[in-house]
Amino acid sequence: MSDAPNWEFKDRDIAILSELAEDPQLSSRELTDILEDEYGIDVSHVTVSESIRRMRNEGVFREAIVPNEEYYIFALFEFKFNTEGFADGWRAAMEHIRDDKHTLFFFLSDGEYQWKTVMMFRDREEVSRWIHDCYSEHGNVIANVRNSVVHNVLKFRTDPEIYEDLGEDA
Repeated sequence: MSDAPNWEFKDRDIAILSELAEDPQLSSRELTDILEDEYGIDVSHVTVSESIRRMRNEGVFREAIVPNEEYYIFALFEFKFNTEGFADGWRAAMEHIRDDKHTLFFFLSDGEYQWKTVMMFRDREEVSRWIHDCYSEHGNVIANVRNSVVHNVLKFRTDPEIYEDLGEDA
């Protein structure tokens, strides 16, 4: 796992992140105009482009291509561990789940089910096949997989306002 980025946020950076969250396709020239018109920040498009590049390289934000939710079924998986096989097989199981093409989001949590992942599948048969294959390969580590199909995705985006929390006065 990587460390958090070491970044001192300027008002310009927060405005850029907010605007890119609203419309990821904005060019640096369009962003330059928006920064001046809506935020009173006067910078060149070269500076905007350089700021985006530096934030990307530092890991301030990640870019991902996420398909439209109409193409896939989303499923939440929660993994309970078999403590007898955990010490010998946890890493291989974790890497298998993390690196699987179906995994959109993988995280650790507290409680009995400590690994959780949001995965994408084309249909329910593919979900069942994935669970079967996972147990076949890593059943010595996983005592139980609890899965829920996510119906009717009602929101699938980052609101630009979230970046306001990064400001100096926050």
